[in-house]
Amino acid sequence: MSYSQAPPLRWRAELSGRDWKAFSAAWLGYAMDGFDFVLITLVLTEISKDFHLSTVTAATLVSAAFVSRWFGGLAIGALGDRFGRRPAMVLSIGLYAVGSVLCGFSWGYWSLFAFRMVVGLGMAGEYGTSVTYLIESWPKRLRNTASGMILSGYPLGGVLAAKVYAWVVPHTSWRVLFWIGIVPVVLAIYLRRRLPEATEWKEAVDAGNRPVSATGVLFSGGRRRWVNVLVCLAAAVALIVVLRGQNTAITLVLIAAIVACFVSLTVQFAGRLWPVVVALMVTVFSAFLYSWPLQSLLPTYLKTSLHYNPDQVSNALLYAGCGYAVGCVASGYLGDRFGTRVTYTGMLIVSLAFVVPVFALGGGHTVWMWVLLFLLVGFGQGASGVLPKYVSDHYPLNIRAAALGFSYNVGALGGAAAPVLGTKLAKPLSLGTSIAVLGVAFTAVVVLLVGFNVPVRLQRAADRRAERAGLPPRTGEEPAVFLSKPGGTQAPGSDPNLRAGAGPG
Repeated sequence: MSYSQAPPLRWRAELSGRDWKAFSAAWLGYAMDGFDFVLITLVLTEISKDFHLSTVTAATLVSAAFVSRWFGGLAIGALGDRFGRRPAMVLSIGLYAVGSVLCGFSWGYWSLFAFRMVVGLGMAGEYGTSVTYLIESWPKRLRNTASGMILSGYPLGGVLAAKVYAWVVPHTSWRVLFWIGIVPVVLAIYLRRRLPEATEWKEAVDAGNRPVSATGVLFSGGRRRWVNVLVCLAAAVALIVVLRGQNTAITLVLIAAIVACFVSLTVQFAGRLWPVVVALMVTVFSAFLYSWPLQSLLPTYLKTSLHYNPDQVSNALLYAGCGYAVGCVASGYLGDRFGTRVTYTGMLIVSLAFVVPVFALGGGHTVWMWVLLFLLVGFGQGASGVLPKYVSDHYPLNIRAAALGFSYNVGALGGAAAPVLGTKLAKPLSLGTSIAVLGVAFTAVVVLLVGFNVPVRLQRAADRRAERAGLPPRTGEEPAVFLSKPGGTQAPGSDPNLRAGAGPG
């Protein structure tokens, strides 16, 4: 059934019991991912008090998980490309569950920072492998819907975390909150072990099309292996030093070194597809810089600026999380109906109408705060329901999980910068104003990058330069989005894979 022929309201008739089983296991893992990852944002004030940390230093504990995410996305995504999506899903959920439990045993800032890095490794793998598994298991016409529905698990996991926080922390300790996270994860691991392999990946392997191993490309051979090990270590150390705060000159030098490290790895891994990979990293980086100041600092803002008690904070986060979940599901459906890029940019533009009202309210308008948070998060962060589909559309099957995991999780370093940047901007401004400014500025950046199809345009420009230099055209492993040429059936920027939500396969 083609995109134009399929009745959009009858999409459930196209799904089998196997499709729903795949969705349930992936969604539950993603919800627990949201539960475990959001915990740190809820207890920053309690941790700051116990470990005697400033607000800026405490915010780096949120960022710590992002320091390791880029490597987790590459390594676990490569495992998924090489051995299958299912074992990679089990490994990723196990990693972030163990990391979360260890956070409850931390004895100081650096131990908690290290355990948060373990959480980041698992979360990176969870994003790349679970989304890829579901997208490759569901019918192509419904893959925006699949993307949006699975991402709805993350905010609902965050809602559960907020409610558990209100029930547990005032009566026990913030440590108990981290220990509780292991319980539902056990069920998710059990479900995933019984899953069939992703249909599209299995068909490719059965046909003899073995996926490319990203780790094999980057760490094979004596000299390359050790050079890239040093590159990865240099990037990780530089990220930690930047997060800990230095003067402006040192910070700029370190940021330049970090960018050089990631571009070097990208060129080796993606070959002539490196321009689109880098462009998507920048897009995701900007997306995190508009969304994560709000996600990571909203509990602190509610407690310190509006003086909410734990119950009020929990209720506010309940409405925000429900808005996020509804927005994700709606964006997936709208993406299959109207196109990925149109839906993503349209929802982001609408979200801008709610940014200023949210942070203009005082502490005495709790009901209005709930409503506005529902709308702001529903449109702004709910739009990210189609982001995995948008990114994965640019990659061929044989590197899809690793490329999605690597590009998304390198871009997710915007989430590392967001809470630190937000708290630093709060000094000359205020915390609410800082979150609002970052949200508006980087929403506009993402709208321009996606709306003008910048990643595809950059790749096409690079391809034209390569052809003028006498290099042969790329064939075989590049995504379909890059195969259209002037005079062909597709006009530049009108690829149906990106409009209609069909996969590149």
